[in-house]
Amino acid sequence: MTIATFIRGHGPKHDMALTDFDLVLFGGSGDLAMRKLLPALYALNRDKGFPATARIYCVGRHDWTQEEYLKEVNDNAKPHIVPEMLSATSWDTFCARVTYVSLNASDAATYKALAEAMRSDPALTRVYYLATPPSLFATICHNLAEAGLATPNSRVVLEKPLGRDLESARQINAEVGRVFSESQIFRIDHYLGKEAVQNLLALRFGNVLFEPLWRREWISDVQITIAEEIGVGNRMGYYETSGALRDMLQNHLLQLLCIVAMEPPVSVTADAVRNEKLKVLRSLRRFTPATLVQNVVRGQYRSGHVDGVPVPSYRNEPDGNPQSRTETFVAVKAEIDTWRWAGVPFYLRTGKRMADQLAEIVVRFKSLPHSIFAQPVGSFQPNSLVIRLQPDEGLHLNLMAKTPGDGMRLKPVDLELDFRETFKKPRMEAYERLLMDVLRGQLTLFMRSDELEAAWEWVEPILTFWEQEESEPIPYTSGSWGPAAASALIGRDGLQWREESLPEV
Repeated sequence: MTIATFIRGHGPKHDMALTDFDLVLFGGSGDLAMRKLLPALYALNRDKGFPATARIYCVGRHDWTQEEYLKEVNDNAKPHIVPEMLSATSWDTFCARVTYVSLNASDAATYKALAEAMRSDPALTRVYYLATPPSLFATICHNLAEAGLATPNSRVVLEKPLGRDLESARQINAEVGRVFSESQIFRIDHYLGKEAVQNLLALRFGNVLFEPLWRREWISDVQITIAEEIGVGNRMGYYETSGALRDMLQNHLLQLLCIVAMEPPVSVTADAVRNEKLKVLRSLRRFTPATLVQNVVRGQYRSGHVDGVPVPSYRNEPDGNPQSRTETFVAVKAEIDTWRWAGVPFYLRTGKRMADQLAEIVVRFKSLPHSIFAQPVGSFQPNSLVIRLQPDEGLHLNLMAKTPGDGMRLKPVDLELDFRETFKKPRMEAYERLLMDVLRGQLTLFMRSDELEAAWEWVEPILTFWEQEESEPIPYTSGSWGPAAASALIGRDGLQWREESLPEV
């Protein structure tokens, strides 16, 4: 069975027609809305064809007219659409669906304007996308209920960060849960919308090839890296309260770990998949202060060069704090206490101002036990499977092969699957896929409340330790692969991070 066949035959039915809907975008003038959400909605409207009467209501605090808001969309969202995908007709059709509503999310009285703008049919699918700070989630949900807008056919989408710790995550779950049932809540993690992540499910459970090898007897280690060349930019206000652990590891990295490590679900329905991911999170070995010191590294970037351009240190970024102890890099050695994974280390790493922009999962198999060739075992590179999530989505299987010519000399070679070349049709971006799933009520790629809380339970001892110790993050040079301590972390196990670039695809 091919990957494409698996997705068509076993995945959610993405060819089913959309029913009519009203989508309300809170934070409609914000950065996320302009860069990602509105371009994604435009693409879906162009490619999938929204129902003729479907409406998009963009909510913001600015006292703009409809014309003023559409000018903002034209100036700030339109440039994020690939030029060849733009046409005057498609753009005009999309803009005709958009209505701007001026509203103070914290003031229940202002929701009257939203109620008057929206259609009154209670059977209509209503989607409320909260692209706002999480401190507003409960308030918005409560005010929607007070205004009579939270109907049984409503869905609410929650953007990360979903809390700052376990207590705040539980509070968000409880407050939102007072208005919406669990089946109505879509906790979004855009990494789960990437084609390569979903193809990892297809690779594992749509083929017999890897399943016998997908266990401790054959796998040496797993590395998951999300590296960014950019710094914090204009997000200093947010990042100072978050840091790399909350911003990336607690959600994106742990979700990727779950998909790599989960047991085969009975189907790809929402609860079947999320039940297996929850088991992984609950099987992660908890840290003690002693093991935490050995297995967690945090760093903060200093000045340096990225792509030959000088860049400032984190503390010297605009609005930076000269005494900041916020981490911009974190590396963790995680262990899963199950029969399948006991003894296999999972190395998680993320950072800003790194040497390259990439997101990938590396599954390394164990070394050859014996060489029959005139080469020592140590000269053989262990087989590895690399799942590249960005910038070029694809799979790379590293094998040993004979070099051409006389004699029997082996060298590593890559078998490559480039998704763009294999599947000629244009790929949906992550937010396009996830928004489509929301509109169709498909919950498989969204986190459940117990899954969110289990992730925080594992991460919280790290946060508590850092706060109590008041230790400084280790400085690392911008344009590097992070602190030397991260190399020492994996080096103690006789391993090293994969840091060479893959072939361009």
